[in-house]
Amino acid sequence: QGQERSNPGCNIHHCRSRADTPRGDDAKTRRSKDGTWTKKGKKSYFGYKLHTKSDTDFGLIRKLEATTASLHDSRIDLSKPDEVVYRDRGYSGTETKGYNATMKKGARNHPIDIRDKLRNKRISRKRAPGERPYAVIKKVFKSGQVRVTTVGRVCVKMLFASFGFNLYQLRTLKMQGYNDSYLKIQKIMRKSGDMGHKYNEKGEKLRGICNPSS
Repeated sequence: QGQERSNPGCNIHHCRSRADTPRGDDAKTRRSKDGTWTKKGKKSYFGYKLHTKSDTDFGLIRKLEATTASLHDSRIDLSKPDEVVYRDRGYSGTETKGYNATMKKGARNHPIDIRDKLRNKRISRKRAPGERPYAVIKKVFKSGQVRVTTVGRVCVKMLFASFGFNLYQLRTLKMQGYNDSYLKIQKIMRKSGDMGHKYNEKGEKLRGICNPSS
């Protein structure tokens, strides 16, 4: 398809950094230098956040940024001007570089109507796969906690964790039978400059136009 639809910042992973023992006998401090406190629900966390942008076609992480935990999610925008940005209610009222597809949020005595509820449901389906990287990084890779004390080092660790997730996801796609036929079709479409039509597995053009939101 002509544009990459992304999920920037809406997937937040709290990396809790405890007051671990210092590295080596010459360590001057046991404290985390950049870690801060944040609260999610009724539980408090200390450390850092991981913000990612995932594509909606393959579920791969395309861009990431690590920040201190107290920084609000809406301050991070990983999108590009030609992308559709699917975000949850926490980003309501904030601007983005791409097309804003943020879920609507009701206010006191001003609940959202049925149209906005259905819209939120459609957006939720789009961004649901973007939560998978955090489940894999935390549960499979056991990288939900870090022992480094600066944002820069956390970013490096999360960069390698994201590389690992992308390899993990590619293996999952292969096991699901996501073979090369899709990539071949995309290659044919790019060469012909015709990204708006449907093609079968042999690369033959079908009648009708692709829905850009599908």
